[in-house]
Amino acid sequence: MSAALPTSSREWHLVARPHGWPKAEDFALREVPVTAPAEGRILVRNLHFSVDPYMRGRMNDVKSYTPPFKLDHPMEGGAVGEVIASGAEGFAVGDHVLHGLGWREYAEVPAGNAVKVDASLAPLSAYLGVLGMTGLTAYAGLFEVASFKEGDAVFVSGAAGAVGSQVGQLARIKGASRVIGSAGSAEKVKLLVEEYGFDAAFNYKDGPVAEQLRKAAPDGIDVYFDNVGGEHLEAAISSFNVHGRATICGMIAQYNATEPTPGPRNLALVIGKRLRLQGMLVADHTDLQGQFVQDVAGWLASGDLKYRETVVDGIENGFDAFLGLLRGENTGKMIVSLG
Repeated sequence: MSAALPTSSREWHLVARPHGWPKAEDFALREVPVTAPAEGRILVRNLHFSVDPYMRGRMNDVKSYTPPFKLDHPMEGGAVGEVIASGAEGFAVGDHVLHGLGWREYAEVPAGNAVKVDASLAPLSAYLGVLGMTGLTAYAGLFEVASFKEGDAVFVSGAAGAVGSQVGQLARIKGASRVIGSAGSAEKVKLLVEEYGFDAAFNYKDGPVAEQLRKAAPDGIDVYFDNVGGEHLEAAISSFNVHGRATICGMIAQYNATEPTPGPRNLALVIGKRLRLQGMLVADHTDLQGQFVQDVAGWLASGDLKYRETVVDGIENGFDAFLGLLRGENTGKMIVSLG
């Protein structure tokens, strides 16, 4: 155990279920007492926590692959921090750990739910992004779910985000014939081509996605990594070559919709082109974790793989960071830093 512990911690609670776009009054930043960790648990001072698109779904009271956030309870999500008190074997004060109790300053974490991370391998925030859940999503989604092979032409939507930017670079590193990305601003398009090495990129706000994709991929595409859904998925189905594969990872375009959203109008093409559209959840691919960290740490060290983070300082700005993410204001991983 360690000496003086903080007496209180601020944490974000969901107080109402958002209808459509989340509003400030759906959330409350509350102060709660901090106590020494019980046996088998550790007390962590969070240094960074993650805000991710999937969290919008957990704000709805619907059955899904993860239970909804409870009202008047702290929300959850990836976080990395420093152990300040330990009631568990194998964890010492000063250790850095990755765990799932974000959206708060201090977290009492069951030891079984914490993983030690090495701050000498990469900055701690990287374990929430490029070396974390979003990184593994990109790696498993491209290599396992989409069965990527050398020579494939790859299209990525949401390509300047944490997952999409990594997918495009992994495809390039592994020998894609062409990598195309779509993003929501001229700055992001420039970043994709100049920094991440995409062969082509376009701003989906500049015109119909199908037309822009046809121009960017005149010979068609073999793999589509979908973070957006909607018009992008329809465009990809049109541009697919025979035996094309899509990893359906996210549909951020419709997370805040209050009416049912129309599906692609060209699904009949799936038959003649013998397409495979497969949904993915990163939790199904934890067996790849060791290989993923080894590969990605190597590509980071060699400079082949680059990443960006958008960092928002201060727990009081947690809701604003989440809303900014849903609006596409981030480049790369959106992180709230508690410094």
